[in-house]
Parts: sequence; structure tokens; C-alpha cells
Amino acid sequence: MDLNFGFLGAAAALGISALGSAIGLGIAGQATIGAWKRCYMNNKPAPFLLVAFAGAPLTQTIYGYLLMSRMVASAKAGSANPWLLLGLGIAGGLAIAFSAIAQGKASASGSDALGETGKGFSQYITIVGLCETVALFTMVFGFITV
Repeated sequence: MDLNFGFLGAAAALGISALGSAIGLGIAGQATIGAWKRCYMNNKPAPFLLVAFAGAPLTQTIYGYLLMSRMVASAKAGSANPWLLLGLGIAGGLAIAFSAIAQGKASASGSDALGETGKGFSQYITIVGLCETVALFTMVFGFITV
């Protein structure tokens, strides 16, 4: 029975991460569409580069999947405590999800600023990348844990 808690934790890692990605994508996507609309209203070219901001939070779903896969392998091998896996799945999934939400907010600001000025892409995407670092660290430290 305890083994099921390990698998539940693995599922939580993916599910919660994906939920964060969806929220972050919604935030970034709305801002990107708004930036394009303002460009069109001002008869300015709408930069397709804004898609980089709109899609940035999607990668956290991949990190959640990779963490889940590692956790499932550990659960099947019996090499990790199922309760540890449950805790890791929930805590790791939440950390990755919040990273995606923060990234969506940073991406929204980047879309707005780039759409308005046409300048600063490298600075804006750097901040978006910093938000992603939290998810990467969570995934890697989770790998080390299991």
C-alpha cells in the first residue's frame, strides 16, 4: 500500500507542474496578445519574437515530467521511501509550478515592454530565464534526492 503513495507523489510532480505551466502560459499569453494588439492599433509591426515570452512557462511541464519519471523508476526499484516520494512530488511540483507562474508574470512584462519599445529583448529574456532556474534546481535536486 505504501508504494502507492510513491506513485501518487510522482503523479503530483507532473500534475502540479503542468498546472503551474498552464497558469503561467495564460498570464504570458494574455499580455502577448495585448502587446500585439497595441502594435496593430499604432500601425507598428507586431514582433513575432513575443512568442518566446508567451511559451516560456511551458518548459516547467517538461521538468515535472522528468522528475516524475525519475520518481517512478525509484518507486519501482524500491530504492526510495514512498513517503519521501509523496513529499517530493508535492513540494517539487509546487516549486516548479510557482516558477512557471513567476515566469509567466515576467514574460508578460517582457512582452509589454518589447511590444511598446521594440528594444531590450535580451534583458527581458534573462529575467524570464532566472525564473526558470528555480524549476531546474528543483528538478535536479529532486533527482539527487531519489
